[in-house]
Amino acid sequence: MNRITEITKRDILDLFRNGLEIEEFFETKTVIYYYYGRFEEIDFLKRLYDLEKMPSNDSRFINAEQDILQHTLNNDDYPCCWVFEDERFSLQNGEDEIYLRFLCEVFHPVVRYEKGYWKEFLTEINKLLQNDGYELYPADKMSNRDVYGWRIFQREESVLFIPFSQRNAKGIKEKKITLSINRKARNQIYQFLKRCNEQYQATDETGWKHNTTIAADVFFDIRQFYVPKCFNSQKEYVETENLKEFIISNSPFCVLDAIELFAKHSMIDDFEAQMNTILKLNEITFQLNNGKIVNSFDAQINKSSLEAVQEAGLKELLQEASKYYNENNLQIAVEKLWDAFERLKTYYCSAIIDKKKSVNKIVKDMSNNQQPYMEMFEKEFHELTTLGNNFRIRHHEITKVDIQDKRHFEYFYKRCLSLISIAIKYLDGRNLL
Repeated sequence: MNRITEITKRDILDLFRNGLEIEEFFETKTVIYYYYGRFEEIDFLKRLYDLEKMPSNDSRFINAEQDILQHTLNNDDYPCCWVFEDERFSLQNGEDEIYLRFLCEVFHPVVRYEKGYWKEFLTEINKLLQNDGYELYPADKMSNRDVYGWRIFQREESVLFIPFSQRNAKGIKEKKITLSINRKARNQIYQFLKRCNEQYQATDETGWKHNTTIAADVFFDIRQFYVPKCFNSQKEYVETENLKEFIISNSPFCVLDAIELFAKHSMIDDFEAQMNTILKLNEITFQLNNGKIVNSFDAQINKSSLEAVQEAGLKELLQEASKYYNENNLQIAVEKLWDAFERLKTYYCSAIIDKKKSVNKIVKDMSNNQQPYMEMFEKEFHELTTLGNNFRIRHHEITKVDIQDKRHFEYFYKRCLSLISIAIKYLDGRNLL
């Protein structure tokens, strides 16, 4: 896809070329951050490109590596940030995936200069990318340092955030959703939220500034739906705004509410990752996904798997399917997921590889060339295709078998998701760079 505009790319180039203005010690100063971090420019590019197989722009040399070595180290006569405008690297006119992967590498912990202004540059670049529907985010850890990936940026909707217990009130009442959190896990959750409970200065609608905390914001949001309470030592259910009492001595679903609302207000970048570590450690079958608690048994595609998808259209459809599923809009979720399935089948399509060959490559990679698994995955691709052809997966296809029972949408979604979630783990990025 090509959603990143010429304007955004120009602004990011200007940022690396001319620097960023920041406020520091009561003065405005311009700071520079080199995109190749602690590396030499050519060594950085080798992490992404096979320079020996790329052409030279200088007739004296047989490949790009010799060319770049001459003009960046021996002579140093290439202009600053030349790579962004060099057609060989497809950053100016190539697909979004290439550009985004390049930027992720700029902020990789092996590359970046930790004492430099990389965080400020990352923040500014994200502001620019978000205008075109993307963002860089902490997708993994390496030696306890963030490794960045890219994802489709979803703006916060100007609607009231409804916490878990209220979104799922019917399922909880009918005991379709059950949960138990032991005291050890509750204490770990509390200790983490306590560390996240930062104090900051807020300004109300009258302009009056006052000190408040994240926990105060959380309790304010909870009160939009119910009075926060806890069990006291006499086993009485009493009103409280004490964070520890609310987490330790309350319904487990209220604990999930607190987690979601802390995620909404928290100033910690990897809040979600840290909280999910606690939930997984305590074998709690729920996880935090884009600010909302979901049942991990319902198997939304996790972030690490999604990182393998280097085609923006497929990644966007998978994220949209997950979003609609979490909102219990199963019909649209199934439609988006089936669109993703069809797009997956064309993942390797090119001028010489058609759809059938693309599917064959996916199946071959998934099965590790073992015949029984190849037959199994081929059969599943075929049967899912048949389901899509026979049933009214997409609402506009009025000539197909209508799906009237909501529970059948659940079946279609989970069956298709089970294949896709495994298939994307075997994608090789199509050698996009």
